[in-house]
Amino acid sequence: MASINKLAIVSRALATAAASTKSVKPPLQLFGLEARYATALYSAATKMNTLDQVEKDLIALQTSLKTDKKLRENVTSPIINRKVMAIALREASGKLNFAPATANILGLLADNGRLKKLDNVITAFRTIMAAHRGEVVCEVVSAKPLDSSQSKQLEGALKSFLKDNQSLKITSRVDPSIIGGLIVSIGDKYVDMSIATKVKLYTDVMQTPA
Repeated sequence: MASINKLAIVSRALATAAASTKSVKPPLQLFGLEARYATALYSAATKMNTLDQVEKDLIALQTSLKTDKKLRENVTSPIINRKVMAIALREASGKLNFAPATANILGLLADNGRLKKLDNVITAFRTIMAAHRGEVVCEVVSAKPLDSSQSKQLEGALKSFLKDNQSLKITSRVDPSIIGGLIVSIGDKYVDMSIATKVKLYTDVMQTPA
């Protein structure tokens, strides 16, 4: 119940400077805590007419989180007081000319002790923005890099899921732990065809008492 109340506060606070109090429905429904923050941010930024600026802010921030170890440690530190971090982030946002909605989401994540989720919130927001532009984001995870022939074959298969006004945006990631096969996330769909998952499934079946 407490987490639901916090999310309600997030939605209201992000919409403070908006012209309308009615939330804006995103073009793609995502699930999970990160998605709820991202959806609230999309609604607020839409009403403030700052969607592009917010996306630009978050992309720059996400890049910094990946390349700046000190920043990453500060953001995820359990030692720094939440309110102190929230104030610092809002001040930094002002100096960096971030959009008000960007500053708000950073401050709210800090206030609620959710800064560890920041990278996932940004990723969720970028996925919503891709759908806003008619792009369908697809992440493909493989045990080793796909060759050009495999990539073209996969792209052709994935395009069959698209509507006429949509375009496909594929990102690839290598994860040797899946052993083989693929894990594909396209839009709000998720398909796990990895060998690791199949092995686990068969193991669980064999270990289940008859």
